[in-house]
Amino acid sequence: YFKTRSAKIIITINYLIFKILIMESQYQKLFKESIENPIEFWQEQAKQIAWNVFPTKILGKRENGIHHWFENGILNMCYLCVDYHIENGRGEQIAIIYDSPVTNQIIRYTFKELLKEVNQVSAGLQKIDCKKGDRVIIYMPMIPQTIFIMLACARLGITHSVVFGGFAAHELAIRIEDATPKVIFTASHGIEVDKIIPYKPLVDDAIQKSSFKPEHIIIFQRPNSKASLQNPTDIDYNAFTIPSTHINPVPVISTHPLYILYTSGTTGKPKGVVRDTGGYAVALKFSMKYVYNAQPNKVFWAASDVGWVVGHSYIVYGPLLQGCTTIVFEGKPVKTPDPGCFWRVIEQHQVATMFTAPTAIRAIKKEDPDGKLISNYNLNCLETLFLAGERCDPPTYLWLKNILKKQIIDHWWQTESGWPMLGIMKGIEDIEPIIGSAGKPICGFDVQILNEDGEILSENEEGIVAVKLPLPPGCLYTIWKNDNQYIESYLKQYPGYYLTGDGGKKTTNNFFYVMGRIDDVINVSGHRLSTGEMEEMIAQHPAIAECAVVGMADELRGQRPIALVVMKDGYSIEELKLEKELIEIIRENIGAIAYFKNALIVKRLPKTRSGKILRKTIRLLTDGIAFTIPSTIDDPIIIDEIKQRLLERGSF
Repeated sequence: YFKTRSAKIIITINYLIFKILIMESQYQKLFKESIENPIEFWQEQAKQIAWNVFPTKILGKRENGIHHWFENGILNMCYLCVDYHIENGRGEQIAIIYDSPVTNQIIRYTFKELLKEVNQVSAGLQKIDCKKGDRVIIYMPMIPQTIFIMLACARLGITHSVVFGGFAAHELAIRIEDATPKVIFTASHGIEVDKIIPYKPLVDDAIQKSSFKPEHIIIFQRPNSKASLQNPTDIDYNAFTIPSTHINPVPVISTHPLYILYTSGTTGKPKGVVRDTGGYAVALKFSMKYVYNAQPNKVFWAASDVGWVVGHSYIVYGPLLQGCTTIVFEGKPVKTPDPGCFWRVIEQHQVATMFTAPTAIRAIKKEDPDGKLISNYNLNCLETLFLAGERCDPPTYLWLKNILKKQIIDHWWQTESGWPMLGIMKGIEDIEPIIGSAGKPICGFDVQILNEDGEILSENEEGIVAVKLPLPPGCLYTIWKNDNQYIESYLKQYPGYYLTGDGGKKTTNNFFYVMGRIDDVINVSGHRLSTGEMEEMIAQHPAIAECAVVGMADELRGQRPIALVVMKDGYSIEELKLEKELIEIIRENIGAIAYFKNALIVKRLPKTRSGKILRKTIRLLTDGIAFTIPSTIDDPIIIDEIKQRLLERGSF
């Protein structure tokens, strides 16, 4: 008996070892092929989607050095996301679940019902002579109509630009002037927890400020608060859509701009990142299978907003391309109604794969520090939870891992890349991530760490994160109407590389650590110190819910670190006592060389609406340097709150 049992155990162990080695080699083989033979690799991946005309020119390069993919391929993104699944017998499958705790609504749409809604919007666009090559701005809340409009634009070859609902009129005006849209879609209002935010006055103000005037404003009237339609250009959404109509998808070339998505620029003016159609479709299809291991028919939930790149890639196009059910969630991780909201959505809709930002998890952790609410829900359906948008500090990662007891994968990418650059390719290697690391390079991304002279650094040396050209399909291929800005911003500084703007390092096992923006690296007396590393250490203190470390100007040392910290609810400690304890933590872990002397308790940290901490803004604030409040900030009042705290503390 014991011999037989021992033999079975040995066979099982050997099988598991063999399986791990095979899976590892699959990743290595696939990644190596994508880097060494990118044309053959992506030609094969292009076969996974349905083209009107399959491309014969896989990779091209313009005279200015900008690469583009699948140049002569012809396709339609909306067809791939909707019609294709209906034609293949999945029309009755749920495509979209709209879950809105702020309106107490849950609405489900099958692929057939989705096509009907998209066709009605498409017919309305055709009626007002909106056609391939035109632009449309979408300034909407997280409601199903937003998705219908995006897909209708894709169906007709119209380039859409989604602007986060609630952005200030000035910022919307900048985007109107740059994109010159024929039409703006908006809603009567958005909802922030329990607060109604009227959108129409913001749109009217933006148009007044803009030198370019759109021809039509389409307004979706939500219950409870209606917008006044008094301008000649105003059209009610329900009157605009045309029922019982089938509109054929318009074929476009692969390089046709699917959308423009604006991201912060160093000059203060946002950059219009341009996403193509064919390369993006191929990349998203690849990522859904190999990065997220998301299977058709299963539920994929990206808890984000369509105003951000995550929403474009993994609320709308990625899940629908893969034939998954996607969730459109109109709510917050807390206060809608409580910190158990995410767990309720997972259980109720049987979410298999979830994607959210560390900021959301920290918000839940702050209000439910012991994770008690998770015990109210059965989360057996959840396979993997992915984190991105900002670096996940180890204390937050470990807290989530402990209460969720599921695989947590932190990964890294940007608005510009459109899909992950670093992570664990869950579809081919089922390995545990290293806490604090963003993972390994995803196929197609030849990620390197460079010094300031553009030389590749050795392992464990911190430097600049760059990607060797050509970038794989799906990444930006220019800035809207400005090739020169694209080259200047991303390609010029290190010839042959795309500059990510982030700093980091690579370890011996090919795991990468992305520590933050290059200008967030602190130079103390000639020593380069990472803000991310210090934030990890400070976040371990039991009083801290969230923190940001920036380099404050110092006459003697060049810079020295200062921390802004947010306290956990219900935790009380004197500021100077907390400061002393944090100083000891940094001294013990980094040493006196860090010269960490100050911590300031604040109510909130300034963040973008997608949850990224505005560290550069904090640094300029502490240095007393005049600056323009970034257009992406969640709430400008936070700046005044921090200014007041700085005045109360006086000189550091």
